[in-house]
Amino acid sequence: MAPLAGGSSWSPLELSPGGMSIVAPERREMRMRALVVVDAQNEFSPQGLMPVPGHAEAVAAIERRVEEARAQGWPIAWIRHHNRPGNARRFLPGTWGAEFTPGFGPRPGAETEAEFVKEVFGAFTGTGVGDWLAAREVSEVLITGFLTHMCVSTTAREALMLDLRVAVDPEATASEPIERPGLGALSAEDARRAALLHLADMGVELTRLPSAPAGRTPAA
Repeated sequence: MAPLAGGSSWSPLELSPGGMSIVAPERREMRMRALVVVDAQNEFSPQGLMPVPGHAEAVAAIERRVEEARAQGWPIAWIRHHNRPGNARRFLPGTWGAEFTPGFGPRPGAETEAEFVKEVFGAFTGTGVGDWLAAREVSEVLITGFLTHMCVSTTAREALMLDLRVAVDPEATASEPIERPGLGALSAEDARRAALLHLADMGVELTRLPSAPAGRTPAA
């Protein structure tokens, strides 16, 4: 697959709602942004039951997005996935795998951060996160997390249908290899890129932060 187009920090001066032209500040309406962190949980780590290639790199990028959101005072919605007992061994409530990645989760006492538990692919289904964002007059969401082709993609599509402006950081997400009889297989990287391509074609913006400062090591 061809490389994804390069991106830059999600700035009010860099992308119009259509994702292409530069908008002068005096012509740009004020918008409230929020960060949505989808399923950043231990189960996707190398020690989990569903290890994901590129996990450490994605976690490091998510961490930087969290730092950015906190510095800007943006709301942060932390999404946690739970499987119903009997449906799967992974992401069971109360297990280590269902816990947030170390260092992640709502900051104690922070009114701008909240946790939402889902049992399906989309973070907006049955969680109340849409109402929580609406109460804070959020009109733009930046989505990060796992897996790109499943819960991240579904959450982004749900956000579009709620008439939110949607962006995804390609570096702050990762996928797993997928294979189905009669359809072939995709590597984890191709699954990630294919999902991002589909989302971009639907109007989702792909935006990256600049490279991490020298000496910064990805979180484990």
